[in-house]
Parts: sequence; structure tokens; C-alpha cells
Amino acid sequence: MALHYRSAEPGDATALADLGKRAFCAAFAHLYKPEDLAAFLRNEHTPAKVAKEITDPGMLVRLAVDDDGAMVGFCKLVLASSLAEHGTALAPLELKQLYLDPARIGGGIGAALMDWTLDVARARGADAIQLSVWSGNEGAQRFYARYGFAKIADIQFWVGQQCDDEFLFARPM
Repeated sequence: MALHYRSAEPGDATALADLGKRAFCAAFAHLYKPEDLAAFLRNEHTPAKVAKEITDPGMLVRLAVDDDGAMVGFCKLVLASSLAEHGTALAPLELKQLYLDPARIGGGIGAALMDWTLDVARARGADAIQLSVWSGNEGAQRFYARYGFAKIADIQFWVGQQCDDEFLFARPM
């Protein structure tokens, strides 16, 4: 089945929020108390929040959609990184939530989304791309390392009342 890549539109918010929840839960739900996970999902993966992100001029949201119209992957690119104070780059972008349908991992979707991210960073004159990755997510860390990302700092990520150790990765452009 062929895939198509496109920018997110406001009508995609519900499907995008659903895919975000499913991808996050498939990878990380086992790490959290149910109440912490529920609080996080209520705050971070709602159609209303996603709709604001889609229309935010400071964020680009890229989708991978199959021939049947099902959303199978996405990434969010923040045009002015919220993590800039942790690095030396002057104009970094921030890659957020490069998420895939759990059944589609390993099929090249993540690579296509990363290639798009690198192209956008070059076109916009960014001097780096930053992202955070859970300290225990070695598969994601290997994926990012293949694209030239390396750890530059230890940071924290909150899910409800639980604080996770995260790594801040960066790739100079």
C-alpha cells in the first residue's frame, strides 16, 4: 500500500490525537501509574490541543497517510526550539513526537519523516535540530544517531506526577 505525505489540516486533529495516544501508550504506558498516564493523555493528546498545534504558525505538522486515508505516522516541528537554552545552537528547530502506528514501525515511515525534517531545517536556515528522547528508549536513540543526532544534555519529562529522565539530542546542520 502506497503512502502519501502531507501537511496536517484542522480536520486531521481527531485522528492525529488518536494516533498520538496509541503510539505513546504502545511504547510507554507500562511505565506509568494509570492516573499519571490518564492525566498526561488528557493534557497532551486531545483533539483541541492538536488543532491548536496544526494552526500554530510556529509549528509544522507532517502526516504519513496510506491509500485508505488512515494516518500511520506524523511528526511535529517547532520552528523555535523550546529546548534551545540547553545547547549552543543559535537558531535550532525542535522535532517533537515523531510517532508511528505501532504496526508500521520499521517500514521507512520514520525515515521519510526525518528526511522531511532535515529538508525543512536546511530550507529555514536552522543551525541545529533538537529533540528529547526517553533515556530508556534505546531503539529511538539508535534511529536518531543514524541521522547524526547525539546527546547534549540530560533533561526531564513529566507524565502526570512522574518525572522521567530524558536525553536532549541535537544534530548540527
